[in-house]
Amino acid sequence: MKRTLVVGVDGSAESRAAADWAAQEAMRRDMHVHVVHAWLWKPLAVPVVQDRGAEARRAQEILEETEAELIRRHPRLSLSAEVVPDVPVPALLRAAKDAEMLVLGSRGHGAVAGFLLGSYGQQLIASAECPVVSVRVRHGRPVSGAGEGEVVVGQQGGVEESAEVLRFAFETAAARKVPLRAVRAWSLPPVYGYSPGSLWIADQFGGLEPFEKAALEQALEPWRLRHPEVEVVAHAEQGSAGHVLLSAASDAQLLVVGRRVRESALGARVGSVAHAVLHHAACPVAVVPHH
Repeated sequence: MKRTLVVGVDGSAESRAAADWAAQEAMRRDMHVHVVHAWLWKPLAVPVVQDRGAEARRAQEILEETEAELIRRHPRLSLSAEVVPDVPVPALLRAAKDAEMLVLGSRGHGAVAGFLLGSYGQQLIASAECPVVSVRVRHGRPVSGAGEGEVVVGQQGGVEESAEVLRFAFETAAARKVPLRAVRAWSLPPVYGYSPGSLWIADQFGGLEPFEKAALEQALEPWRLRHPEVEVVAHAEQGSAGHVLLSAASDAQLLVVGRRVRESALGARVGSVAHAVLHHAACPVAVVPHH
């Protein structure tokens, strides 16, 4: 059975861009695409004339139009589609539970409400068990990330912490046959952040910058061995992680970042770095959950 890539659609230009991106990625990776349109009849409290039958037909039309367009553009694509009778977040989370990735459209820059599914977009990115890719439309045209640029991945923490993020990034770069730029951003800790132990470790490497470069190389080593075909550029730079990643990904095909899986009092969170790049990156952004 082929691995599955799920894409959420709602008939908008953003969701059409997401569906086309998903189809292209599926063709590269020999995956199956499952298109999901979540629609649930919910009469409004305000006195507005609603036709349940007409809305149900429109939901089916959105699905059929998306399916027909994908088949036209990608005749050999393995494809299925369904209207799920539920609200978007639970519908898409269930559909993507065993998927390789979930793809959503994004309206681009702006507040969280700018995502294709409004605040649902943030909930999906924060809660999905698989990587979520946000694809945007800019100036009325989809930003597909299908050019000659690199795949850029943000690396942080140790070897185990960044393993899932690097795995996804290396596999994507290998499928696209493009270089991978691995970026580790670091900043000088405040005075109270220093300790004799941390200073001793940094001193063994000749300072903080060599230490950060060595940590990046250590995290990359097992993935270089698994994917010798991928050209890798190791990039360690002092500065805010969000700013460093956005600068490195200015001409990228895809930017990959991690999201730590943890619950707060307010529920699942996206994380500050992922939040920043999702709103400001010019290319599609993949957010990969990790422990």
